[in-house]
Amino acid sequence: MSLDSLIAAAHRWIEGDPDPATRAEMEQLLAAQDTAALEDRLGGRLHFGTAGLRGEVGAGPNRMNRAVVIRATRGLAAHLLKQETTGPVVVGYDARTSSRRFMEDTVGVLAAAGFSVRYFDEATPTPLVAFAARRLDAAAAVVVTASHNPPQDNGYKVYAKNGAQIVPPDDELIASQIDEAGAASRVPRIRWSAVADSDLCSPIDPNSIFAKYAASTRRPRPDRATAPLRIVYTPLHGVGGRYTKEMLESGGHEVIPVATQFEPDGAFPTVDFPNPEEPGALDEAFAVARREPAVDMIIANDPDADRLAVAVPIASGWQFLTGNQVGVLLADWCLDGSQTRPLVLNSIVSSPMLGNLATARHATWAVTLTGFKWIWNAALDLAATGYEFVMGYEEALGYSVGPTVRDKDGIAPALVFADMAADAKARRMTVLDRLAALYAELGVWASAQHSVRFGGPGGMERVGSLLEELATSPPADLNGLAVTGVTDYRRGAADRPRYLGATPLVDLDLGEAGRCLIRPSGTEPKLKIYVDLTEAAPGDGSAAILTAEGRLRQRATTVAGAAAAAMGVADGPSA
Repeated sequence: MSLDSLIAAAHRWIEGDPDPATRAEMEQLLAAQDTAALEDRLGGRLHFGTAGLRGEVGAGPNRMNRAVVIRATRGLAAHLLKQETTGPVVVGYDARTSSRRFMEDTVGVLAAAGFSVRYFDEATPTPLVAFAARRLDAAAAVVVTASHNPPQDNGYKVYAKNGAQIVPPDDELIASQIDEAGAASRVPRIRWSAVADSDLCSPIDPNSIFAKYAASTRRPRPDRATAPLRIVYTPLHGVGGRYTKEMLESGGHEVIPVATQFEPDGAFPTVDFPNPEEPGALDEAFAVARREPAVDMIIANDPDADRLAVAVPIASGWQFLTGNQVGVLLADWCLDGSQTRPLVLNSIVSSPMLGNLATARHATWAVTLTGFKWIWNAALDLAATGYEFVMGYEEALGYSVGPTVRDKDGIAPALVFADMAADAKARRMTVLDRLAALYAELGVWASAQHSVRFGGPGGMERVGSLLEELATSPPADLNGLAVTGVTDYRRGAADRPRYLGATPLVDLDLGEAGRCLIRPSGTEPKLKIYVDLTEAAPGDGSAAILTAEGRLRQRATTVAGAAAAAMGVADGPSA
């Protein structure tokens, strides 16, 4: 955009922005004639999709701010009115510094549109909001959260009437209504000072909801003797602290909180990136575990408590379990033989080992597109034909156990995993022993991820062209492993279920050795490479099996590098 066009767009934004803080921010950029900053904020806009909205907080349509939230909520309200959906709308928020204000605007717009609104009046875990929406038979639910994103970000997540996150076509329909919403300053909204006097709005008691959640999500406890655990726990300055601690303690486990990270704090003072997968995020938890005697496990949630991370002790310190390892261990524990037609699911980029386990446990396995919106919509589709959802997971530390919360959940699965580990401890086994036993039964599986980023103009276009070249001219082999077939998931969607529809992903089949998947990031110019390899387990005990898994993981990393080289690009850092 030219400077004149940017100046005109900035004035339009200022005129329609109800927030004096972001108006002043835009006015300062105008006064400085900061073309790059103006272009960044005004040259595009946050796109409302199946993940709702997420981005950096600041002024302009390409940032998260009150004006964007108000217009998004007006679009959601218009969509729900057109659909004639019944029930209240449930609204919750996390502890990020802007979340409370965004929640207040969301409630005000919905109430002005005539909806009954039930809102959480304190920062609350995303799984509890999703649970409350089902408990209250809500027309929809909104959670203001950026999950595990950096501190400067925020987001807006929407659940449908069925209790799962929205999927197409709802996202496109809501987006079209947002386009018609007009300037945020002219969107009807009940101001927060008047909400308490509105018959339409009432707060939800989080303690009451949590009691119902805990009763509904707690699986039957093991009927055999177990050995309760000593667990170091961190919510990473998020909202899961007291809830996950209480959940674990209700199971008889001792919880040692990481005191410096236990209280909600949207500034995240002890971590640069509040994602438990990121290097350094669990350093304070590791320090506590080193000081405390006889710690059995470290558990962490991300800031909105919908992800679960686990680390277990080894001779040299602590080992962080991958999402695939936690997912398969949970599935094995939950497939206890009590189900008639058990169903387990994972996303397409998660380990195929779950399929091997399902076959061995006489369960059905289904694969979906990435995202728990697809895992749960698949679960609902298949439940309609008589299957019983047992659990689902994706490799990015997301798990859902049982039918109560139709999204990923870092709270209840923490207790389920701890119970599994306590059972192993009572048998004089470790979690890694249990994992090695699964490898011995099903074959060793190891996974690796890498990314390739493309800077400068045209990065997204180059990602698309590389994917097309890979699908039409695949390499003959990757690090000596023959490519035996190619599946291009951009095509053939009509022959697949809706939860495995068209998506920009290419699957290079490596035969009995495994597979390599390549897909774009979706939000930035980056290709993501996922490799899953398998081999028979050695027959000489847990230590040898786990050593074999380590070697196989190194090979998977090398194969990912070979895939990047085959596309003519440099191998990027682990993602």
